Amino acid sequence: MSMQPKEPVVVPAETVRVARAAFPKGSLAIRVRDELGPLFRDEEFADLFPARGKPAWSPGRLALVLVLQFVEGLTDRQAAEAVRARIDFKYALGLDLDDPGFDFSVLSEFRDRLVEAEAGRRVLDGILAAADERGLLKTAGRARTDATHVVSAARDLSWLELVAETLRSALTALARAAPDWLGRVAEPDWFKHYATRAEESRFPKSRTKRDEVGLRIGRDGMRLLEAVRSPEAPEGLRLLERVEILRQVWVQHFHLVEGQVRRRDPKDRPPGALRLVTPYDIEARGSVKRDTMWDGYKVHLTETCEPDVPNLITNVATTVATVSDMSMTETVHAQLAESGRLPVEHLVDAGYADAHLLVSTRREYGITLTGPAAAVISHQAAGGGFTGDDFTINWAGEQVTCPGGKTTTRWNPDHSQHGTPVIRVRFNSGDCRPCPVREQCTTSSVGRRLTLRPREEHEALHQARADQATDTWKERYKARAGVEGTISQAVGRCGLRRSRYQGLAKTSLQHQLTGAAINLARLDAHLTGTRRAHTRTSHFAALRPAEPKLDGAK
Repeated sequence: MSMQPKEPVVVPAETVRVARAAFPKGSLAIRVRDELGPLFRDEEFADLFPARGKPAWSPGRLALVLVLQFVEGLTDRQAAEAVRARIDFKYALGLDLDDPGFDFSVLSEFRDRLVEAEAGRRVLDGILAAADERGLLKTAGRARTDATHVVSAARDLSWLELVAETLRSALTALARAAPDWLGRVAEPDWFKHYATRAEESRFPKSRTKRDEVGLRIGRDGMRLLEAVRSPEAPEGLRLLERVEILRQVWVQHFHLVEGQVRRRDPKDRPPGALRLVTPYDIEARGSVKRDTMWDGYKVHLTETCEPDVPNLITNVATTVATVSDMSMTETVHAQLAESGRLPVEHLVDAGYADAHLLVSTRREYGITLTGPAAAVISHQAAGGGFTGDDFTINWAGEQVTCPGGKTTTRWNPDHSQHGTPVIRVRFNSGDCRPCPVREQCTTSSVGRRLTLRPREEHEALHQARADQATDTWKERYKARAGVEGTISQAVGRCGLRRSRYQGLAKTSLQHQLTGAAINLARLDAHLTGTRRAHTRTSHFAALRPAEPKLDGAK
């Protein structure tokens, strides 16, 4: 299909008349059109379509349909039906009342085009641009970021289900590509074990028997892989996607020991960032955060938090589940800089901030990164002894003086296990053994050792720890908690924590559309004067007595 960009049209007079009569108080879709105008233009998506071919349905209108679909939690069929039958949708899209709309499959095709061009961000940007024109977007103040888990669209599988379903899916793909060849090499028992989905199988409950079933599946998979690689196999079978997935899963979970198939020990398997968890979503990964275990992805939402204007999501970043929050801080800032929406202060939780980021964020982007600084972790701190903060550092002279008054010049620049610059400091054992405060400092026979960060990072972390103990910092940091409400709204309204689609790219598009939908709903709430909801507290919880203050607390 081709696209010939068209200028946004005014809403037909008859559509206006009927919509006003049917919705005297308006609706979200009607108010969006009235207050924000046409949100998307066809030329913004012109590169997604060829210059020639059958004319396509307006991509600008399709983009708005996708956002309204997520605002109301509609399926593709329901969204297409709403365009055909609902007056407020026709009003928002500027359609005549007798416009037949489009087939629901058009939405899936349009999403595929957005994914292929990595153009999902354009939809979120379209909403933000409209808000900016109305003076409802303030990005030069504060912003806040948090992440949540996203469960893959593929069903969670136990280990037996994973290997059995991986083998079954490979057999199904081979049966489609080379039925005659597979009929010759397939073992008779394979039809019994792998003709139906693994979830329909009744695996034994005994651990010993389950291990036997796992080894039997492993042997069958090995025989199939050998057959595919044999000279008698039709050319190209080993290149089939399902066969390659079978090979990867078998490499990760099985190996040969003296010619026998054996299951790998947990320590011999690849790390979670590389390990497949399902044959149907090969980009999903398994992860754990406190009490939550999931297979899938993680999404990071960044929003504004200024008074008198709606809090709008300005950036959405989706990753596989194993990517840490800390590694995403720089990515989020780079994306905000690219879109021209960098804040002055960025409120985050402890997972996004460390000493290096406190310094680099200010130096590269001019942003104050505000989040709980990591506490001093050492056995001395746990026992009330001397921590690194109790030592006096002479940075210019590269010397450190301990609380006992001894000075060392054993100052060695080095790198941590993560590759970051550090300074290793060591005191002489001859100074430490007779020291009267040794029990508060070290039990090592070779003397006290310290690992310091570079000066700028050390001082930034020390200042951050001092700041977060003040009431002023605590009051300012309270605003960060609001992003938890945004995640809750996105979960409840748009199903944020469950991927609708398979694969990282499509899941990322889903989250961009979710951000656009939440923004549209919040703009409508602001325009109608709807107050922001407060945190709900039960009557019983409100009776909880205040915790007593510790001695010395202000």
